[in-house]
Amino acid sequence: MEQLGATIRSLRTRSGLSQRALALEAGVSNGTISLIENHKLDPTVGQLKKILTALNISMADFFESNNKPVEAHFFTAEELVEIGRGEISYKLISRSGADQKLQIMSETYAPGTDTGPTLLSHDGEEGGIIVSGALEVFVLNKKRTLGPGDAYQFPSHLPHRFRNTGTVECRLITACTPPSI
Repeated sequence: MEQLGATIRSLRTRSGLSQRALALEAGVSNGTISLIENHKLDPTVGQLKKILTALNISMADFFESNNKPVEAHFFTAEELVEIGRGEISYKLISRSGADQKLQIMSETYAPGTDTGPTLLSHDGEEGGIIVSGALEVFVLNKKRTLGPGDAYQFPSHLPHRFRNTGTVECRLITACTPPSI
């Protein structure tokens, strides 16, 4: 969390924005920006996406390490880029510097976790398949609890949210095009 706040502060100052200006552009409170930058708040995925969009940077670029060569075609589990936080893990397959058109992730939700109260919405299309556990998926005003082998797919501009309401960890593989984070 400390590194995340420092990086956001650095990006904000390089962009010439005050905390108030960034908050206004991102649609979050000024206090939220201040708390994140001062390492007192771990933002939800939705909040972080809004902030990074306002700073004109993707989540993948924000979190990506530059250790892998562009021409990489195969990735060990250790080479997947962790872009999650807390009890939600998002492990991204990423070719540093490449012009990717597809985003694939291995996601893990601890029991009781969700993507936050802010519904997600972005360009593109996304889908996923549940490997283990159960995940409640909200799209528009519909929700469905999916289990192992079940899948979802929808246009990503539709407001959506994900939540593990079960008592065991949920694992899934997701794809999104174009990359959204």
